[in-house]
Amino acid sequence: MEATTVSQRESRAGNGTHAAAQAVSAAWTPADPGPLGLAGFAMTTFVLSMFNANFVSSAGEPVVLGLALAYGGIAQLLAGMWEFRTGNTFGAVAFTSFGAFWISFFVLVQFHLSGLEAAGGATAGNAVGLYLWAWAIFTTYMFVASLRTTGAIALVFALLAITFVLLGIGNSGGNETIIHWGGYLGLATAAAAWYASFAAVANSTFGRTVLPVRPLKR
Repeated sequence: MEATTVSQRESRAGNGTHAAAQAVSAAWTPADPGPLGLAGFAMTTFVLSMFNANFVSSAGEPVVLGLALAYGGIAQLLAGMWEFRTGNTFGAVAFTSFGAFWISFFVLVQFHLSGLEAAGGATAGNAVGLYLWAWAIFTTYMFVASLRTTGAIALVFALLAITFVLLGIGNSGGNETIIHWGGYLGLATAAAAWYASFAAVANSTFGRTVLPVRPLKR
């Protein structure tokens, strides 16, 4: 009889602990991971675009790799994982995908690009062009989805889609001028992403609209 009573008490205590844990979980809301993802994307895009636009000597391009792996890649990937927790499907797909993009860019440049170039300039150009065209397709349909988010986010995806198209054309055809134009659009994309990140941080911190992002009608 005593053993049964103790067991019942332990069961009730366990149920109480579980209920308390559920209550804490229900009450806890994670911070918005969006500004982090946008900032990681913006900075890495800005630095790479400075080279694509030929504003900085191509000899310094390896500096992009650390950003691509750590900030544009891992940090943005983590932001995408947290967007799953917030229930934001668009943010989860966007940040996770572009975090993976920057990690794949790091792997491509660090381990495979020299081999492609050794096989011939046309081979490398076509391969990189295919890679960029695939990302242009993804970014274009994400732009369509972004038309139900905010004007700031939609602008980022519109500019990014054009950037990928220009870089895809430039690399496939070996046209440096078009690649430079892709760099200019990349800089505009980075500026738009930085603005969206800054607006989200500032508006959240101040508790009011400091920088407008223009929510789009659903």
